[in-house]
Amino acid sequence: MRSILDLETEPESLLTLSIDLQQLDGHEWTLQDREERRFPPPSDFLGDLGEQRNRPMPLEHRIPTMTEDVARNALVSFVNSKCCYGNKAAGELVIQDLRQLTLYRYRLETFNESRLSEWTFEPLTSNLVDGPQNGTSPRPWDIKVQTPPLFQDDTRKFRIPHSSLVKACHKCHGHGRYKCSGCQGAGWMRCVSCSGTRQRRKQQRRCQMCSGTGRKRCSTCSGRGNKTCMTCQGEKKLLHFKQLIITWKNNVFEFVSEHQLDFPGELLSKVNGENVFKDENVLVYPIIDFPKPEISLASQRAIAEHNAAFTASSRILQQNKRSLQARSGGKIQQSRQDKYSSPLKALSRQTIELIPITEVHYQYAGKTYLYFIYGLENKVYTLDYPERYCCGCTII
Repeated sequence: MRSILDLETEPESLLTLSIDLQQLDGHEWTLQDREERRFPPPSDFLGDLGEQRNRPMPLEHRIPTMTEDVARNALVSFVNSKCCYGNKAAGELVIQDLRQLTLYRYRLETFNESRLSEWTFEPLTSNLVDGPQNGTSPRPWDIKVQTPPLFQDDTRKFRIPHSSLVKACHKCHGHGRYKCSGCQGAGWMRCVSCSGTRQRRKQQRRCQMCSGTGRKRCSTCSGRGNKTCMTCQGEKKLLHFKQLIITWKNNVFEFVSEHQLDFPGELLSKVNGENVFKDENVLVYPIIDFPKPEISLASQRAIAEHNAAFTASSRILQQNKRSLQARSGGKIQQSRQDKYSSPLKALSRQTIELIPITEVHYQYAGKTYLYFIYGLENKVYTLDYPERYCCGCTII
């Protein structure tokens, strides 16, 4: 009869697996304790950066002129959405000046894929083992998978074919169970009520908690003296295999052109602008001769940073560059195609948008105030609205 091992506190480690797991072909695996290996894409992923360039397409666009009625209705809608704002001022204010401006926002989105592999295991529940006897494991970048929707983060895990092998559980050494640490394998524990004396000291009568036995069944193991190994779930063996982890990440660089407005720039990332230009190509080139020099500089910096960060360690599925621009005179750089996922034409999409913002100067109760209307949604930002309340009390 095999003994039950006391492994309750033994740390779980894969160091003991380093002898046989290195024998798998196809990946030149080097196994250390739970080692992860990142795999750069093959050199043929770089491809021809200048292939299949399409002609940019200017788009028809129109930014509506801001009127007093539109400005007032935008403020009324904003005030009605706030529980601590009164709507009297929004209805009675006198608009004195509307100053409509256009800001430029530059955005570069690089949708890239990275792959790493790691050893993992699960309890052996089937006799079907896809090991090296079935062939050589494919290289990580040779495994074809369905690409998720563009510009949406995702992570998926796959078992690498022909990488599986069976080992005895390293936690219980193949026994499937181990000695309970609560009762040390006895199945019972000393009664905490009478401390094992079988009777109450003060009352001098039999302990009712343990019925005079001085001990109780161990609640940790239900009196069995041993517990099922949670690592192998009592199966005694583990199926070890290489797991491929594929991560799709949408990396975003955003820049808003400079302005002298008392307006938080981060709000502009939450609204839409008017698209005036669209460019879809295999590779995105930096913008040059843009009317706003800071947009050109941001474009050059963003593309350099993204290419340096992602080209060597992952493959760029699509680069999407957006800038807010009044005309389409810029030249732009674009990304490349994913050849190893399911059919996907690697496109780079550059769009140019105009984001309107309007300063609204108005008078109410003899005082002058200001609010902003921004984005195509006509959202409102105000700092000094005259009727602001808190917990039903007017702030003085």
